[in-house]
Amino acid sequence: MSLYSEKVMDHFKHPRNVGVIENPDGVGEVGNAKCGDIMKIYLKIENDIIADVKFETFGCGSAIASSSMATELIKGKPLKDALKLTNQAVAEALDGLPAYKMHCSVLAEQAIRSAILDYYTKHNIPFDPELLKACEHCEEDE
Repeated sequence: MSLYSEKVMDHFKHPRNVGVIENPDGVGEVGNAKCGDIMKIYLKIENDIIADVKFETFGCGSAIASSSMATELIKGKPLKDALKLTNQAVAEALDGLPAYKMHCSVLAEQAIRSAILDYYTKHNIPFDPELLKACEHCEEDE
């Protein structure tokens, strides 16, 4: 039996939404120094909806699969819904990740929140800082 689900392998081998958006409305970049994974998310926003999303990820297969799945989960969604995306939801959508790879789904969640914060900041849109704080177990790593 494989350590990774078929969905993880599919999103790793055939990642969705890879690339760069020229003149993005929001960009978020996060990294984990311990594992070396770096994720960059680009957003194109139209009428408070994520019209397009792309990512660049330097990292392991789980990081690439998490980025791919996270972009699929937020594309076409309102920003307020994208802000609610959790790393658990990303992992569940991938039919699970090994415990020691859960940080990859956390990075995907953080990169999306960072890109939305960038959009809000660039456009002087007020936001609730609570929506953009790091998840509880992320702060343990710092």
